Amino acid sequence: MRICVFCGGLAGHRHDYASAARHLGEQLTERGITLVYGGSHLGLMGILADTVLAHGGEVTGVIPRSLMREEVAHPSLSHLHVVEGLSERKHRMIQLADMFLALPGGLGTLNEMSEVLTLAKLAHVDKPSGLLNTAGYYDDLLAFTRHAASEGFLSPSHAELLIIGDQPADVLDRLLASAAITTDNRRPDAGLRRPP
Repeated sequence: MRICVFCGGLAGHRHDYASAARHLGEQLTERGITLVYGGSHLGLMGILADTVLAHGGEVTGVIPRSLMREEVAHPSLSHLHVVEGLSERKHRMIQLADMFLALPGGLGTLNEMSEVLTLAKLAHVDKPSGLLNTAGYYDDLLAFTRHAASEGFLSPSHAELLIIGDQPADVLDRLLASAAITTDNRRPDAGLRRPP
């Protein structure tokens, strides 16, 4: 099982964020789940990858060539895919993963998770997604989704696409349960589908 984690290239101001990344990394290795992420050694991305590697887990990074030139790439990953740009990076990570989880992060994290949710809404991706709402980081985003639904821009079923929690173990449990159901019901060509 492979999980794609979107998170910040910065660590943020609260110690809670780094702690959540470490706890998630420990949970992934305990459960034998491979980490797929953006390939950086910086911020929460680096903390998460370092934790998984330190506990003997497998980590696959996907990074644009431009960031390789800036020496942002993690030097010790199990596998590293170098792609030409951010769009290809997102597409490759979506292909590689069986489920998705967003930790605290900035615009890049929001962009990546928004793409996954948009593809899920359009039925082009059939893989579960979660949000780790550490220290209430995503409270305002969740309020926005409720507001968008109440104003008619998001259907209630689409607003419920995310599995949300503030503890890594709990969110992982629910993602794994959802992934198992999805896999059981999936057509052979499902997972990442192109529009007809």
